[in-house]
Amino acid sequence: MQKVIQVTPSQLQKMVAFYTSASTPHLPNGAVFAAKNSRASIIGYKSGKVLFQGLGFAQEAAIWQNGTVSTAAKVLGKKSTTPGVNIPNNFSNWSVLGSDEVGAGAYFGPLTTAAVFVAKENISWVRQLGIADSKTLTDAKMRQIAPDIIAKLPHHVVNLMPEKYNILQQKNNVNQMKAISHNFVLGKVLDKISPTMPDGILIDQFAQESTYFKYLHNAKQSKIVQQNVYFTTKGEQYHLSVAAASILARVVELDAIDSLSHEAGIRLPIGAGKEVDIVASKLLKQGADLNHFAKLHFANTLKAEKLKR
Repeated sequence: MQKVIQVTPSQLQKMVAFYTSASTPHLPNGAVFAAKNSRASIIGYKSGKVLFQGLGFAQEAAIWQNGTVSTAAKVLGKKSTTPGVNIPNNFSNWSVLGSDEVGAGAYFGPLTTAAVFVAKENISWVRQLGIADSKTLTDAKMRQIAPDIIAKLPHHVVNLMPEKYNILQQKNNVNQMKAISHNFVLGKVLDKISPTMPDGILIDQFAQESTYFKYLHNAKQSKIVQQNVYFTTKGEQYHLSVAAASILARVVELDAIDSLSHEAGIRLPIGAGKEVDIVASKLLKQGADLNHFAKLHFANTLKAEKLKR
């Protein structure tokens, strides 16, 4: 379970920078860096040889293999611009635990994160629900599908309502809150399906892999899910588990918005545009506490206060 590739000096330096946050303290003789992430252990030598070991050695090596510096460079940033670059062949037919979140860009309402386990024997059933391209489904269609997912598939949802969100946001940036939420729901589903283990875990990517795990370590999470974890943007295109998780998260978010709208006595729009500013200013004029309804760190809060005057 290992692979050795030969890289150029410039590529070796890119790898040193790439793996800085995952570096390990002890360097073997002749090594310029040693690192370990959720997929593999990596050791780079002065000779240009790089050793990959672990369950995900092939996927990790594929980032750098055959001198593909441009491919590796794409994942150096916060977010890979090439969806699926690290996803193994035939991944869509694996038993996978997938996670996704919604609400991070909406002023009103919660940050909602869901995880769903789709075993390979359930893939055909899930496919028949018509959720392969979940991002194109209407809210009504997702509300129709969600009960079937809940009844059939192991899942968990965490819903950070605005008041809780605003407390956490004082100490954590949004991506760190996302990471904590993804880790939490994944751990809950793993507990539910134990001792069964998924072939892989797929997180709809919002940050570089090393940054994601750094967030969790900095937040001192007692249990970090990191075995066989894969990241990609547009995760719903690579496994139906992420599509199912996206649907559950969206429906829970919609229910929360409905409930908050009822409390406010006015329909709370989703998003962060001008309509949101107007509704927020109306709530302020009525003496409502925006902390209960909205993510206060958004610029919409200041805009609403100005409109109120």
